[in-house]
Amino acid sequence: MGIHVIKMPDLGEGIAEVEVVAWHVKPGDTVKEDQVLADVMTDKATVEIPSPVNGTVTSLGGKLGEAMAVGAELIRLEVEGAGNHSGESAAANTATAARQHTSTAKAAAGSNNSSSDTVDEFIPITVAQPETVVTTVTSEATTAPAKAAPQRPAAPSYTQPGGQASTPSHHGRAAGEKPLAAPAVRQRAWDMGIELQYVTGTGPAGRIQHADLDAHVARGQRKAAEGDRRYAVLEGEQAMPLIGMRRKIAEKMQEAKRRIPHFTYVEEIDVTELEALRVQLNTRYAGQRPKLTLLPLIMRAVVLAIRRYPSVNARFDDDANIVTTYNAVHLGIAAQTDAGLMVPVVRNAEARDPWSAAAEVARLAEAARSGKALREELSGSTITITSLGALGGIVTTPVINRPEVAIVGVNRIIDRPVIKDGAMVARKLMNLSSSFDHRVIDGMVAAEFIQTIRSYLECPATLFVE
Repeated sequence: MGIHVIKMPDLGEGIAEVEVVAWHVKPGDTVKEDQVLADVMTDKATVEIPSPVNGTVTSLGGKLGEAMAVGAELIRLEVEGAGNHSGESAAANTATAARQHTSTAKAAAGSNNSSSDTVDEFIPITVAQPETVVTTVTSEATTAPAKAAPQRPAAPSYTQPGGQASTPSHHGRAAGEKPLAAPAVRQRAWDMGIELQYVTGTGPAGRIQHADLDAHVARGQRKAAEGDRRYAVLEGEQAMPLIGMRRKIAEKMQEAKRRIPHFTYVEEIDVTELEALRVQLNTRYAGQRPKLTLLPLIMRAVVLAIRRYPSVNARFDDDANIVTTYNAVHLGIAAQTDAGLMVPVVRNAEARDPWSAAAEVARLAEAARSGKALREELSGSTITITSLGALGGIVTTPVINRPEVAIVGVNRIIDRPVIKDGAMVARKLMNLSSSFDHRVIDGMVAAEFIQTIRSYLECPATLFVE
């Protein structure tokens, strides 16, 4: 038998370290060639690390959430043959022989001296050279999470009759031991909102009886509201580290709010005609073209408004104090996934009609949610649109997708009475809540940019007229 050491591969693009976000194996597991061992995260993409050989896992090189440098040891496998480290192979064989010899010695000694203790020695293993591993880029959205070893939560505290908080004991039971109680007692405890782990049992072997429940309630410990569990007192807490996508989002949001002086401009848009046009287009081209939502039409309005105000289609490198404006419009579309917020990019939105834009948005959203989005599809945007659809609220204050300088937020549509031509009529109204980087974009420019978008949306025919 030999030892095969897999090291963190070079994932390109100048990446120096990655974060371990999921383990798919644990020590003792048997793995096959090409089986996924771990998921690591770089920027906003998740990379699967497969096994290049068959073998048995002997050790893992890092913990969940730990940053690992390229070339660092990721995992060790025990394999048939010499492995990828000849020195370790010999050591492994020696260790195997030593264990066999020790086992034989134990068996022989057991017949003469049953009280003798024998300790197997661990043979240390040196680090192998980096192993070339083929990786597959996926999204964090649907990558199967590892079955991480469960962590024991901190013991909850409760209030004693005297009002002093304390940590519950196990009342004579060993740590982790399940309380003994008959089914009827357990049901009654559930109905009363009592957790049996806090009850002292007076029956045989510490078994909890009905009288113990009564005594527990009489002492005032964890009493529910007259047997109604809906109002039972809940205690305890769960502490979970931010890892993977959640940590990336936290870091990006914090950096954006810390470094960018945001200002938000909100404008009300009458989208009655726009919605009527959308319905008419979907009816006319049903089965021939992708179904339109309002988003592709808003995307078109943003593209046309950028032609008049190109300064909002920019990225600001505040370390170098350089603002780069772009002729092409690479529209980021904020999308919610199971793993958190992601921003797939519709490239060259200026060259797409609403149907092409709708098809691309649907493709990118599905790729992000299914874990198939490429790294290039999640980076390089020059301006972002964010929308929560029916959950969009009346007003929001979106956070700029740094290093961009503007983000357009779309709020929900509501029917409201409006005075139009001297008469009160029902209209479909929607707010645009947009944020700008005040270091780069002046208030007047931002207001004129949003008013231009408004003019296109309130007269939707102009979206198709150059």
